[in-house]
Parts: sequence; C-alpha cells; structure tokens
Amino acid sequence: MGKVYIFVFGILILLGLADSVFLTWEHYTLTSIGCPISPWINCLAVTSSKYSEILGIPLSLLGSIYYIVLFFLLLKKETMFKHFFLLTSSFGVLFSFYLIYIQVFAIGLFCLYCLASALISFLIFGLTWIFFKKEWSTLVVDSLGYGYKFILKPMLFMVDAEVVHETMVKMGESLPKLILNLFKRIFVKKYKNLEQKILDIKFLSPIGLAAGFDYEARLTQTLPFIGFGFQTVGTITNMSYGGNPKPRLGRLPQSKSLLVNKGFKNLGIEQTLKKLSEKKLIYPVGISIGRTNSPKLDTIDKSITDILSAFKYAKNFNINNAYYELNISCPNIIHDAGINFYKYNNLEKLLLEMDKIKLTKPIFVKMPIDQTDGYTLKMLNVISRHNIKGVIFGNLQTNKKNKVLVSSEVNKFKMGKYSGKPTFEDSNRLIKLTYKNFKDRFIIIGCGGVFNADDAWVKFANGASLVQLITGMIFEGPQLTAQINRDLSERLQKEGYKNISQIVGSAI
Repeated sequence: MGKVYIFVFGILILLGLADSVFLTWEHYTLTSIGCPISPWINCLAVTSSKYSEILGIPLSLLGSIYYIVLFFLLLKKETMFKHFFLLTSSFGVLFSFYLIYIQVFAIGLFCLYCLASALISFLIFGLTWIFFKKEWSTLVVDSLGYGYKFILKPMLFMVDAEVVHETMVKMGESLPKLILNLFKRIFVKKYKNLEQKILDIKFLSPIGLAAGFDYEARLTQTLPFIGFGFQTVGTITNMSYGGNPKPRLGRLPQSKSLLVNKGFKNLGIEQTLKKLSEKKLIYPVGISIGRTNSPKLDTIDKSITDILSAFKYAKNFNINNAYYELNISCPNIIHDAGINFYKYNNLEKLLLEMDKIKLTKPIFVKMPIDQTDGYTLKMLNVISRHNIKGVIFGNLQTNKKNKVLVSSEVNKFKMGKYSGKPTFEDSNRLIKLTYKNFKDRFIIIGCGGVFNADDAWVKFANGASLVQLITGMIFEGPQLTAQINRDLSERLQKEGYKNISQIVGSAI
C-alpha cells in the first residue's frame, strides 16, 4: 500500500507541477501552445489577465510551489507530515474552486491547462480519502479537540459551570439522528484490541462516563456515538433531591479540576427509571444508587432502608441495565447526620441487607480515595464477604492541601470537593493496592484524573480493567474518548499486546 500511494500521488503531483511550470512560462512569454481559441476558451487571455497574479506573483508559480510542497510532504513518513499533506491538498482544492469561479464569473473564459491543474488537485484530494482514511480521522478528531480547547472552551468557561452543564446535557439529549450518525462516522472506530467481556458484559471500549454527569438519564442515546464504551447513570437516590445550595459546580483551570457540590442532585429513583425505561439501551449502562440527601435519615437504620428501597425498586422495575454502583463515598452529603459507611460495622450491616435483595446484576462499590491504605484494606475485606463483584476508585478529592490544587483557586469556594487531576495519584495508589491484595476477587474500575490515553494506561497498568472519566472531557473536549480509544489501540500494537486486558496490573 505504501509504494502504491506514493506512486499514484507522485505521478499526479509531477503532472500538476509540469502543468504549472508550463502555465508560468506562458504567463511570462505571453504565448500559448496547444490551446484552441473559441468563444469559451482562451488560455492566454486567462493567464495574462489581471486575476493571474497575487501581489505580482503569478498564480501558476504559486501552483508550482504547491506541487513541490506536496511532493516533499509525500516522501515523509511521520504522521505530522501526512496531516500537512492532507491540509495542503485541501487548500489546493479550495483554491482551485476559486480559480474556476474567476474563470466563469470574472473573465468569462476558460484555460484548459488551468482546468487540468484543478482536476489534478481534485484527484489528489479525493484519493487522500482512500489512502489516508486513518490520518483523516486523526486530523478531524484532533482538530475538533483544538477547536474546543482554544475557541469554545474559553467562551464556555466564562459562563456559570452548572448552566453550561445543564445546557449541554439538554442539547446532547435532543441531537437528531442525522447528527448522531455523523458523530459515529467521526468518533467511533472498531478496535478489536480494546474489546473485553467482563462479568458477562461486552465492552467495545474500556472508557466510560462516570456517575455524576448524567444523573437524569438523558445521554444514553448520545454518548455511544462519541466513543464511550459504557456509562453510569446517577447517582440516583430513593427520594429526589434538588441539590445543595449553590454554587454546585465550579472550575479550577490551573488545577485541572472541577469543584463539585451537588450532593446527589437527582430526580429520584422512580422518575429516573421511568425515563430510562423509555429508551433502548444500546451499550452497557450502569445505575449508581446512594443514600438520599435528607435530614429525615438521621439514623443508620433509616439510611440503610432508604438505600435498600432504591435498589429494590430498580430490581422490580427490571431495567435492562448492565450493572449497579453502590455509592458510599460522596463527600457532599450535607444532611448526613454524621452517618457514613466507612465504618466497618455500618458497611457490614448495609451489605448484609444488600445480600438479601439477591440482585443478579453485578454490583460495584464506589470507594473513597481519602482513606489510608490500611483502612481501605479493612473496608475491602468487609466488602469481599458479600455479593459485590467490583470496586471503583474512586470519588472526589477531599484534601484541600492536595499538591495539585492551586490554593488561590481553592479559596474561591467555601463548599464542595474536587475532581480531576487532584484525584489522580490517590486513585492510582488505591487501584494498585486493591489489585495487589484482591485481584482474584474484584474487578476494578479506575476513575479520577484521566485527561488522555497515557493517564488511562496508568490506571490499567495499576490494575483497573475499565476506566471512567468526566473532568477530562470538560477540559479536553467531547472528542476525548475517541482520542483515548485510538491512542490506546495504537500503543497496544506498538508494544506487542493483543488486548487491553493484557496490561491490567502490568505495573505491579
């Protein structure tokens, strides 16, 4: 394939260069060879017209330079040069359209040699979509990422974070099928080396959306079309909750973090599952359930009953979800009455009651990242005795003194905890700890601080089988998952792995 495309493009480029050199000669000598004159055709009239130069430079000479640049880029193997080849050929097509427009509407005459050059430009551009499909895909996706980071994101970050979030979720929910299919062509590629079957669930990509973003079940029909392999809806609680006092979201750009203070804002289990049941789930969707943020739940027994009620409702509703998450680690429950499930007795009591429900779908426990290794191991020992298939590390960063957090940004907010990069190291530490001690017992999902494929790789290498993200998408753009999938697949190939599962725990 390599020699074929170089040969094909090389022939076209040399033909285009010869044509441009001839037109340059014709421009300077004011002679025309082999071009008939008719009411519609006059090569000399075109090449000597006032439109034949830009700043005194003949367009045909610029065309010669264009073909020389193309030939130089063609001989380079690096992806960067291939991208420049694609961009240069695109410029050539656009400029050819301009020149044809000038001939039709300004001069009123055609130059056959000029049309030949335009035809060659069209052929080169068209053939790039045959020989450079992969490079086009990379260029388009990465260009969208740059557009988001340097144009759209600065504007969005000037608007209240919660307003932007709610607006984007509504827009995502209402995208027409035509747009979704376009997204699919751009963002979704089939990578066999990323596919896994875990707990009898098929994941086409190991990258999913974490709980906390789509807590109203609006995006299950949208996210598969931008490259996500799964998502968690929620966190949902037994009773609805309107959210903690504002601000509930904030941005810490230097810290690459979001201030999160929603406190399980959601519609409640009944309304959310009703909404979810109206949609056909086209990829693995999990349901995250936690304790209602209500002052009425002022005892451990009431809190457990509340959680159990939500799980029982979900079981009886018979939604076609793939798994459940039990979120015991949200640090923003303002009506917690001092009750938490980090205490071993409380955790044991909750899980004993959970066992009695006899859920057949896998349950993952969403874990805190602010506990010591020793304490976390004791929690995992408790969890291991029950009907829990996996754990997620983890939830938000509660330590305001975390080395990644910039104090001037932290001081802007009185309430809430932190997502993104401040969670990265603690999440990785606990993933590694869990894999070392419970690799044969738990499936581990890594969550926290994933902004690119290298970040995801670290979590896989430390023991995670799947990875979730939110903040990375907010900072890098909605194309992020497609980029991570592509880069993970390429790295696996380069390093000789056949499947993503082979690197799980490889750093230990």
